[in-house]
Amino acid sequence: MKTAIFGFAGSGKTSLFGALAGPGAVGNARAMVKVPEPRLEPLVKLFNPRKVTLSEIEYVDIPGGGGKGDGLGERVLSEIRPCDCVLAVLDAFSGLVDPRHQLGGIEADFLVSDMAVIEKRLERMGQDKRKNKDLVDAKEEALLLRAQELLEAERPLREDAEVAGAQELRGYKFLTAKPIVYAWNLPEAELAGFAVPADGPGVVHVAVSARLEAELAEIADPEEKRMFLDDLGIADSALDRVIAGTYRLLGLITFLTAGDKEVRAWAIRGGSTAPEAAGAIHSDIQKGFIRAEVLGWEDFLKAGDFKRAKEMGLHRLEGKTYVVKDGDIVEFRFNV
Repeated sequence: MKTAIFGFAGSGKTSLFGALAGPGAVGNARAMVKVPEPRLEPLVKLFNPRKVTLSEIEYVDIPGGGGKGDGLGERVLSEIRPCDCVLAVLDAFSGLVDPRHQLGGIEADFLVSDMAVIEKRLERMGQDKRKNKDLVDAKEEALLLRAQELLEAERPLREDAEVAGAQELRGYKFLTAKPIVYAWNLPEAELAGFAVPADGPGVVHVAVSARLEAELAEIADPEEKRMFLDDLGIADSALDRVIAGTYRLLGLITFLTAGDKEVRAWAIRGGSTAPEAAGAIHSDIQKGFIRAEVLGWEDFLKAGDFKRAKEMGLHRLEGKTYVVKDGDIVEFRFNV
């Protein structure tokens, strides 16, 4: 699951990527970024494990992006296309450009690129149909025509869930079908009062100061970081909201495992069954799956520990058809 991070020249994209990647990733174009998970804290206190592991998202730094008035360019678009999600950084701090104009430019470039892909494919389909109608998948053609109508109406494909999620169109990797996080890169002094646009289908907006986040990334001590934010009158780092927004748009949820050896957060796609969740840990556990012992997060908070949860009848045994919920604490029983 890869997220492309890009922006026009001078948008602050490099600083934001550096903050996400951390000081140790200088010079790298890819970074595995840990997803904050506060639900691990009470489990860590309960088990005092030897190891605590967070789930991660991969961010890919896309270089370039054109000047202030230029388009993104075909190279940038082609590098974004294989990724699952997009993080676009908008210059809302320099006063030299209108970030809304940048946002419109990004959407327009995505739309024109997708339109060209569709037109080329439909033209090829027309040639194939003249030779032999059986060469063309009717459902794929219908979906492409529907996608073309959306784009002609200047609507991104992500607004139509059926088109954006269609298996028949997955190989095209349409840019306007990708979920996108818009990071409005602001001066530090304007963070608190800035009203970001409302989120939409497949779109999340976050106010962020890339410069501030880069400085915070250099501070290892949490208490020192808290004091730094307090001095600026800022409640918290926006970086966690950027990561959380990406995680959500990727369609991911978290289940937890806990014990003396390790307390860990695991990322899976929403709607995954218990055996599929087991496969996130190891394929052998999925193959030999017998059952899952599940304690819901709210039930765990109600009980306070696992022994009390069992006494209260909150601890459940679930089979192969169980759909794992966000925050479930799971122990898998399997036989290989």
